[in-house]
Amino acid sequence: MDNSYFGKYGGTFIPETLSFALEELENLYREIKDDSSFKEELKNIYADYVGRPSPLYFAETLTNNLGGPKVWFKREDLNHTGAHKINNTVGQALLAKKLGKQRIIAETGAGQHGVATATICAKLNLDCVIYMGETDIERQELNVFKIKTLGAEVIPVSSGTATLKDALNESIRDWVTNVDSTHYIIGSVTGPHPYPTIVRDFNSIAGVELKNQFIKKIKRLPDMIIACVGGGSNAMGVFYPFIENKEVRLVGVEAGGKNNKEIGSASITDGSIGVLHGAKTKILQSSTGEIKETTSISAGLDYPGVGPEHAYLADIKRAEYVKIYDKEALEAFYKVSRLEGIIPALETAHSLAYLEKIKDLGKTLNVVVNMSGRGDKDLYSVMNNDS
Repeated sequence: MDNSYFGKYGGTFIPETLSFALEELENLYREIKDDSSFKEELKNIYADYVGRPSPLYFAETLTNNLGGPKVWFKREDLNHTGAHKINNTVGQALLAKKLGKQRIIAETGAGQHGVATATICAKLNLDCVIYMGETDIERQELNVFKIKTLGAEVIPVSSGTATLKDALNESIRDWVTNVDSTHYIIGSVTGPHPYPTIVRDFNSIAGVELKNQFIKKIKRLPDMIIACVGGGSNAMGVFYPFIENKEVRLVGVEAGGKNNKEIGSASITDGSIGVLHGAKTKILQSSTGEIKETTSISAGLDYPGVGPEHAYLADIKRAEYVKIYDKEALEAFYKVSRLEGIIPALETAHSLAYLEKIKDLGKTLNVVVNMSGRGDKDLYSVMNNDS
């Protein structure tokens, strides 16, 4: 396979053992992505099980408080399981069934991808194993219990920083060992080709809906779309249908960590080109190529790389990427909870915090924040931070 898919980024830097599985997955996806029966099955699950389309909500109180542009929320937090992650897991689980693979593995950081994977595996009667770093298990206790309640096995990972990167490492090791019987549902637009494309396509349902909803309500497209970026699945999903619409500004918000003196998780803002988890992209690494230990109050953003398509969009300046620190995200978490009665995920709170940076924009402009998940999973982290 060609080693370049998004400009100079992407590719398949993998053990030879996995080559056949990736080719098999790519060939199947090419065959069925436009197949009418597959699309109908996916559409029905999205409508009747996930609860799509998710609403487009005008945040009037927050808009008035900011005194700036009109703020809209794309309510991915209202999906079944409480985040955008279900969009991708439904699609990939259906692919796994068609590949004849009964065993599913996945990695998870904030736990939402783990919950979404365990959920669809329960529905489709698939065996499910979730790898999760011990650090994340501790700060996402509620989601770990949900995953186990749904019948999946959670395998703790203690290596490295015991976070998302390390869970992904262990998942790949498992996949190499069990590739004949196992499908790996990667949760973000990361990993070797064709995963960044597949995950983007399944998540782009949010952007397609947003475009249709905005035209119906406002008779035009939004002026700006803001989404948080760790690996970048929710952002890529909502950005992708607007890439050709150059009048729409696309803003990805990365995690800066505690302060500007420490390493956060802002791979595009602070990273350099390298290879991580099977793809060439922007990563946080030392001058000798060692992956740096990242930090973020948000488990879902605590990752030292980013999806290769995001790196490409940054290079061609189609999307802009900014950094928000833990303190700013926490302030936004409380502000939106109290003004709008919507408790956001800490990932989403990073996007919401960026509104403070643009509140001097014109009052007639329309800005959409992709509400990638709800905040119940993060309440322990917030309580512990406040104590």
